[in-house]
This record gives sequence, structure tokens and C-alpha cells, in this order.
Amino acid sequence: MSTLKSRVKAKVSPHLHLRVPFESGKYGSRWSNKDLDPIPPEERTWGAIDYWAYWCSDMLAPPLAATVSSVMSLGFTARETIPIVFFGFAICSVVITLTGKMGATYNVPFPVIIRSIFGMYGSFPAICIRAFVALMWTAILTVQAGNFLQRALEAIWPSFINFPNHLPEDAGITSAALLCVFLYWFIQTSLALMPISKLRILFWVKGVVVPPTFFALFLWAAIVTKGGGELVTGKAKITSTYMNTAYSALTGLNVIIGLFSSLAVNMPDFGRFSKNKLKGPHQFLALPIIGTLGALTPIFVTSAHSYLWGSFEWYMPNVIAKFDSRAAKFFVSASFMLATIGNQVAAGTYPFSNDVTGMAPKYINIFRATCFISLFCIVSTPWNIIKNAAGLLAFLSGYSCLMGPLAGTMVCDYYLIKKRKLDVDQLYTDRGIYWYNGGWNWRAYVSFVIGFAPLMPGFAKSIEPTLNVGGAWKIYTFAWIFGFFMSMLVHYVICTYVSVPTESIIQEAVYPAQAGDVSPPVLEGEDGESKSEYVSKEKEITNLV
Repeated sequence: MSTLKSRVKAKVSPHLHLRVPFESGKYGSRWSNKDLDPIPPEERTWGAIDYWAYWCSDMLAPPLAATVSSVMSLGFTARETIPIVFFGFAICSVVITLTGKMGATYNVPFPVIIRSIFGMYGSFPAICIRAFVALMWTAILTVQAGNFLQRALEAIWPSFINFPNHLPEDAGITSAALLCVFLYWFIQTSLALMPISKLRILFWVKGVVVPPTFFALFLWAAIVTKGGGELVTGKAKITSTYMNTAYSALTGLNVIIGLFSSLAVNMPDFGRFSKNKLKGPHQFLALPIIGTLGALTPIFVTSAHSYLWGSFEWYMPNVIAKFDSRAAKFFVSASFMLATIGNQVAAGTYPFSNDVTGMAPKYINIFRATCFISLFCIVSTPWNIIKNAAGLLAFLSGYSCLMGPLAGTMVCDYYLIKKRKLDVDQLYTDRGIYWYNGGWNWRAYVSFVIGFAPLMPGFAKSIEPTLNVGGAWKIYTFAWIFGFFMSMLVHYVICTYVSVPTESIIQEAVYPAQAGDVSPPVLEGEDGESKSEYVSKEKEITNLV
């Protein structure tokens, strides 16, 4: 017992100080810590199988079912929905591959890459835009995963169904559900605090367990409905009062792209672990293949629910509750709980923690940010968000209108303006070539704002459907695509013909250390000038040689 206590104390005590513990980072500056620095060669271990396991972990989860249900609520059947899902994921996959290669080339995460585009201080708002959606969805999914745990416990102990409720009706949750949320929260937090390199095992386990569960549910639903039921064999009936079939299809496409629009921005967080710089087509193919096959399960299961119980039900915990077999109820619930954990880590806690670290590396690291988001999942009472905030959920679903312009600006700046040539040392340097004007690159922000400003009326109408915005809603039906290409075009014009950012355009790229290179020593507590001088002298010597 004393040994365990001492180990816990040794682990926790360094984090009780204001500044982050251990080494300040390779560069010793205010912009560097161990979590933000380029991944050393020995830790670049992810290959094609790892990324496919990651995408299984991220795709096969409750948000996929919710997204597919949003498309089908427009009045489409499976025959229209499946092509929309495939092309939506294929479009998103192109951008994810492009941004992922940024991190894979320089082995740095999103909050560091974004400094080269928006400036050292200008990166902060971009980081906050990405982090907010991860924060909210992680909290909301905690409640849904708690419901899966509740179904699993009911399968083991049927008496748990009658667990007494001591909470008032306006609490938004029952005593049993609250207990399960806390139990799940402990499991999720324990896994989220593990290093991402070790969580590869979690992705592998989910890649083995969850796909067979999805396939089994698909077979069950297809057999029960004798081929699919109304959602599969029926005819499309557009439900919108102001959109025709074409605009409804564009809206569905935008919804599908929106599911991974945030990962299209911060894929460098995971791409930096690649051992071969994301070579090959596997990264592009994973998303449309896994996503399209995975979408079949919620469609067929919901159709089976309608066939058996007379109503469409997309919320999987409610579907599982009606299973007669206790074994099926337990294994499906456990599998979906594992799916949710993998999704929360892959698309929620780790991206959030990794990204906010970039704003104050001396005081925030991944461990501290993960503790914050884990506490937020409870103190925000997400069960009340689900119950009362339909507008907030619509806001989160429409968040892609901000992600599209952000991704377009990133892709244009890195590939078209800087020609994929960055100086990785300058990404951690005060008043270096990525300082621009006072730490802000106004060109990137003009491009970003012009990309999303025309979408605001349609965005407002998606939250309040009765709002009259004229014909502005039409652009919003393809918000992500419009924002992406508009920001890309504007940024190219500004940086090529209006104001060329000459100080940040270099002729030869400076890459992080590769296998076999001799790395400079970590100088603890050093800040700014002395370390920059060391790096510059090292470059001069290299050039002379």
C-alpha cells in the first residue's frame, strides 16, 4: 500500500506547481514544451494498420449514427443516403490527408503548424475554435456512454432497471443514469490520461471488437426486416418546407463532411506519429470505406426498430433496452461503450488537450488539459445540455461553417504559398519569421473571415428555423465546401498579388531531427535568446560544412 501511495505521489506532485514539470522542451522558449516539440524519430511508429485502427476507433461510434439520422431526417432513404455518406467522407478525406501530411512531414501538432499560418499569437483564436467543439462533444458523449453502461448493468442485474430514483424530474437525469455516468467517467478519465502512444492498444482492441458488433447488428436487422424495411426499400419524401431535393442533398453532404470537419483541421496531431510521412493511399481510403460501411448499421437497426416496435429510434441505448436477450444487451452495450471511449479519446480529449497546450506551453501540458476537460464533463452537467439546449446542439452540428474556411486557409498557405517549406525551429521562436505583424498574420484572418461571413445568415437559420434570411440559406447548404474554397482563393490572391509574406517564405525547408541525427542538448529553464543563438550558430556551422 505504501509503495502504491509513493508511486501516486511521485506521479502527481510535479503537477502541483504552476509551471509544467520536467523539461521545458527542446527549444527552452515560452513556445515549447515536451508535448509540443517535434516527435523524436524513435517515437514515430504509426503505420497503415495503426491509422486504420484509429479510424475504426473514431468512425464506428455513436456520432456516426447521429449524423446518418440527420441526413435521413431530410426525407432520404438508404438508397440516397449511402452515396451522400460516401462522397461526403471522400471529400473530407482529401483535406484530412493534406493536413495530416503537414504534421507527418515536420512531426509537430496542429497548434504548432498553425503558427506558421496565423502567426504566433494569431494561432490562439484558431486553437480555441477547434478546441471548443471537442470540449462540448466530449461532455455530451459522456452521458450517452453512461447510458450504454446502464444497459450493460441491467443485462447483468435485471433488478437495476428498478433502481430507485431520488432526483427531481427537472434534474434532467435519474439516479441510476447519474451513477452510471460517474462510473463511466472514472473509466474514461483513466484511459484519457494515458500517453497517446500507449493508447494505440486501445485503438487496436476497438478495431477488433467493434466492427464485428456493427456487422452482427446489421445482419440481425437485415434478417428481421427481410431485406431492410421502410428506410431501405421505401421512397424518398423530402421533409423540408423550403428546400427541394437538390438543396436537401447538399445539406446532407454538408452534415456528413461536418462530422470530421474538425479533424480535417487538427489531423497533424496524429499525423506527426507517422513513420513514413503518411505515404500511400491508405489514409485517403480509410475514411470513405469505414464510414460508408459503418453507416449501414444504424440505418438497418433503426428500420428494424420501426418494423418490430412501430417507431423510428436512432438513440442506440433506447434500442438496446428493448432487446430480449440479456447476453445481446450486455455485449452490444459493452461494445458501444468501448466505441464511445475510443471516439472520445481520438476526437475529443486528446485533440483538445494537445491543442490548448499550444497557447501556454509553460503552464499547460497534455496532462493538465486532460484533467480540465475531464472535470468539465461533470461540472457542465451535460445531461442538461442534451435536455434543454437544442439550439446549442444545432450550433455544434453547424460548426463546419467555421472549420471549412480554417482548413482552406491552412491548405492554401502550406501548399500554395509556402510550397511545403517551413523552418521547424522558427515555429518555437519569439519574433522569428512567423511573427508577421505583432504575432498576427492579418492575411490569414482576412481570408478566414471572408470564407465564413456569407454563411452566417444560414447558420443562424439552422439554429432558429423560423428566422427569415431571404435566399442566404442556399449557400449554407454547402457551407463547408463554400468556406473551404472561398478562403483558399482569397488567401492565394492576398498572398500572391496584394501583400506577399516574404519573411515567412523560405527557399529550403528546415526539418526536425531524423533517425541518426545528433540532437542538441535540452537546456533546462533557458528562454528565448540564448537558445535561439545556439540554434542559429548550429545552422551556420552546418552551412559551412
